[in-house]
Amino acid sequence: MLKGKTVLITGASRGIGKEIAIKFAENGAFVGINYISNDKKAKETLNKIRENGGDGILLKCDVSIAEDVEKMVKTLVQKRKHIDILVNNAGIYYRNNFENISNETWNKVISTNLTGCFYLCKQVIPYMKSRSKIIFISSQLALKGSPHGADYVTSKAGILGLMRSLALELAEKEINVNAVAPGTIDTDIIANYTEKMRQKRTKEIPLRRLGAPEDVANTCLFLASDLSDYITGETINVNGGLYIS
Repeated sequence: MLKGKTVLITGASRGIGKEIAIKFAENGAFVGINYISNDKKAKETLNKIRENGGDGILLKCDVSIAEDVEKMVKTLVQKRKHIDILVNNAGIYYRNNFENISNETWNKVISTNLTGCFYLCKQVIPYMKSRSKIIFISSQLALKGSPHGADYVTSKAGILGLMRSLALELAEKEINVNAVAPGTIDTDIIANYTEKMRQKRTKEIPLRRLGAPEDVANTCLFLASDLSDYITGETINVNGGLYIS
């Protein structure tokens, strides 16, 4: 579905980002694997891709630093000449109550989760052609809010505003811009859940299971492919029916 496409995925060394990278490579894309620190995990992702017959490149970069993002994008473009798909996935989440969120933590979360998306789009869009795709990974919490993690929720809600604005602005260039809002996905972000918490959460979900990274990756694959050419400015909820009303 993505044969010959060049993709840049942020936060792609683990969790949802890793699954998206593997899924896209399986479908023919050359994948730029962005990560911030864990060389071992990033190499495991690239090795898995190559074992399956795909290819990609490791791109170590802190997305909250504008100069580093510029260098990363230039590295990928020097190798591939253009970028067809950008997946803004990198994010951090500390689960603090509002009174415990320091100014430093607030700024770190916003700069990574939201400002980083701005930096990536600024650098990548000039190298995109007609029918390119931009995908933002938001969160169900952007729609509902949360009693812990106001910084995270704010960043993920801001992503949806950025997504809609870019969708309108880039429509004349035939660049599609959409978002995916995952529900409770079984990754290390919920590693501290007790078995009781997992069971409680599962009972709240109409499909009666936690989401898997592949569920999000499959949705992103659709949005990255030509099958989604007439969809832009939309948020797709991948949450097992959690917010059906």
